[in-house]
Amino acid sequence: MRRLEGRVAVVTGAASGIGRALSEALAAKGCALALVDVAEAGLAETSRRIAAAGGRSLTFVADVADRARMQRLPDEVVARCGAVHILVNNAGVTVGATFAEQSLDDFDWIVGVNLWGVVHGCRFFLPHLAREDEAHIVNVSSMFGFLGFPGQASYCLTKAGVKALSEALWTELAHTGIGVTCVHPGGIATNMIRAARIADAAAKDKGAEQIARFGHSPEKAARKIVRAIEANRPRVRIGPEAYVLDWIKRLFPVGTHRLVTALYRRSAAAARAREREAAAARASRSES
Repeated sequence: MRRLEGRVAVVTGAASGIGRALSEALAAKGCALALVDVAEAGLAETSRRIAAAGGRSLTFVADVADRARMQRLPDEVVARCGAVHILVNNAGVTVGATFAEQSLDDFDWIVGVNLWGVVHGCRFFLPHLAREDEAHIVNVSSMFGFLGFPGQASYCLTKAGVKALSEALWTELAHTGIGVTCVHPGGIATNMIRAARIADAAAKDKGAEQIARFGHSPEKAARKIVRAIEANRPRVRIGPEAYVLDWIKRLFPVGTHRLVTALYRRSAAAARAREREAAAARASRSES
């Protein structure tokens, strides 16, 4: 997009993480923000931060997986904000479990938010975006959209779907004034793992601590996404790990899976050994 100042941007998942940082970054560029999330308190905090920096925003409570709610949302945004020029489908969740361990309810949940949420946003906002002189859609995928990882089958499913949808939209809309960018972040320090469905509480805590310590800042991701909107780039990779995984998968499409499989087997074997040791220790204590 040639100009961001004076535009209206809709950001889903705006209550925290990348959504909050991107909302603040777009506001700093002169956009008015329509902040969308299910977390009202988080939305209020994002709006407060934007106002403190001199920006403008309105909040809209909506579950992106709810088709009827999302169908009403564009008219509400246009009625209150006047137009829509930028749509950011950012809301996302994850489940930490093997395919066999995940319930169909888990799949309904993650597909509803991560994939149907993007479809709903694109489908229902597209007619409004098409009315403007120029507009842009941002769909947030993941580096996990490049490769299927064990323990993340449903997440990889949804993020690969977002990638494929974005590529198709980019081609279909190339003759219009609507740009499309697909974002592939690596490890970003957000609350996603804390909100994830992971049965092992210790594993969840450890994962959250690691991402908080080593993850890239949401602000870094936001800066790259804003530049991509301005330059009409079809794809953004965030973090060295996203670049490395993308290129390794391209160069060694089968070998990459074999490497991941070997690492997974080693990790699973170590976990089983720890479980046996723990069981033996419990048995020893009960006998004594």
